[in-house]
Amino acid sequence: MPRKIIDISVALTAGIRSDPPHMLPQIDYRDHHMTAPAMAEFMGVPVDALPNGEYAAVEQVNISTHNGTHMDAPYHFFSRMDEALVEGGRPSMRIDEVPLEWCLQPGVKLDFRDKPDGHVVTPEEVEAELRRIGHELKPLEIVLVNTRAGSRYGQDDFVDSGCGMGRAATLWLAERGVRVVGTDGWSWDAPFSFTKKRVQETGDVSLIWEGHRAGREIGYCQMEKLSNLEALPADGFTVSCFPVKIHGASAGWTRAVAILEG
Repeated sequence: MPRKIIDISVALTAGIRSDPPHMLPQIDYRDHHMTAPAMAEFMGVPVDALPNGEYAAVEQVNISTHNGTHMDAPYHFFSRMDEALVEGGRPSMRIDEVPLEWCLQPGVKLDFRDKPDGHVVTPEEVEAELRRIGHELKPLEIVLVNTRAGSRYGQDDFVDSGCGMGRAATLWLAERGVRVVGTDGWSWDAPFSFTKKRVQETGDVSLIWEGHRAGREIGYCQMEKLSNLEALPADGFTVSCFPVKIHGASAGWTRAVAILEG
């Protein structure tokens, strides 16, 4: 059978609920007729001298490095990383410093779509899911987390949907050599609306961004706003997720795909 490539990225789209209101992307679409007058004026010819009066389609995009399907570098989580591995830690890796070897590796999918919104996944739940699918985790495998949020992308409740990965579960993966993970949720952590409630009830501020903050102890990268994970098997595929090389940045967009060999 031929190789099969499954797109696990979302389309960068304006006008939908893909992020909190203050973080939404903006895309200005300029079609062939809109750009023709400027080119015609520059060349000193009438617009109708251009083929069908058309020039080039182009889009002006106003986005952050965390819009769309993207990969977070350890620098996004904290200024230092690997504090559990080296005394004092190291300066956090930025997206243009991420080893490319991390970004093309065998993948494994953890199916947590049955977990309620706001649930914080534990190491025990990760281990149970790996037993269920019969997979023994190996260093550098890319772990993808399929949550309910994937089915809500673009809907009003997307940002508040799905479960999240807790500090302990994230460290459990990192301690076993995993260096790239991903989720179809807005965040690797549980939705902030649920975290806020827990913090107010307990006074425990360590709950804020607890999954992300695991990168302070062991540096790792994570993808957010993945898509179509339900189309993947539990394992037996390769993930390609090279981030765009943005100098000194905390994240970079990625066209993440899963590759299944025939």
